[in-house]
Amino acid sequence: MQTPNVKDKVVVITGGSSGLGESTAKLLAQHGAKLVLGARRVDRLDGVVKAISDSGGTAVGVQTDVTRRADVEALVRTAVERFDRIDVIVNNAGIGPLAPLELVKVEEWDRMIDVNIKGLLYGIAAALPQMRKQGSGHIINMASVLGIKVLAPGGTVYSATKAMVRTLTEGLRLEVHAHKIRTTIISPGAVASEFAEGSSDPGSADFIKKFYDAVAIPADSVARAILYAIEQPADVEIDEIVLRPTAQEL
Repeated sequence: MQTPNVKDKVVVITGGSSGLGESTAKLLAQHGAKLVLGARRVDRLDGVVKAISDSGGTAVGVQTDVTRRADVEALVRTAVERFDRIDVIVNNAGIGPLAPLELVKVEEWDRMIDVNIKGLLYGIAAALPQMRKQGSGHIINMASVLGIKVLAPGGTVYSATKAMVRTLTEGLRLEVHAHKIRTTIISPGAVASEFAEGSSDPGSADFIKKFYDAVAIPADSVARAILYAIEQPADVEIDEIVLRPTAQEL
């Protein structure tokens, strides 16, 4: 079933080859959106594009590492060249290798900052000029409930990156609303994805796996939230959606 306010919208999604990005792409395609998907893993990305195309949808895949500004610019440029516009960008790519600060995993801290913060900023930088030119657009940034509450020990740096996503998005809203560009923060709790597999610290990895096994909800729960934000009429902005499993306390 195609939704009038979603049909034919050009939606760019980073981290589109699995998890939340894949589920969101497939759901939006069902509602008539045209998808431009970026991810590092070409084989997985090609599989998602094929699945959407085989189901009658429209999707294009572009190999993208969000830590490389040129890659993100190429992803957005593909959307504009192929479809003449970009209506929505979902800055979804993110990582969360959890570990206590005392383990001093500085390389993992750097990687989280590069992906979760700089990668998101590269997405904004790539999409914003085109959206201003159009006089419309929607920037959706993936945060986390851990950007609202700190998970410690283990999640301090990750929580800090997601708190910054919330701050950046609110500042962006204040700057771009006059140009008819909407912003939305999506802050999920435990959702079935590869996030639970990202920790190199055995203790943190064991904790997060058990926690996710116990309470995680399907990735399409987040996809429906993103669809809800996109399908609103142009004069309605959903500024933030916080969703978590009913069983999740944090």
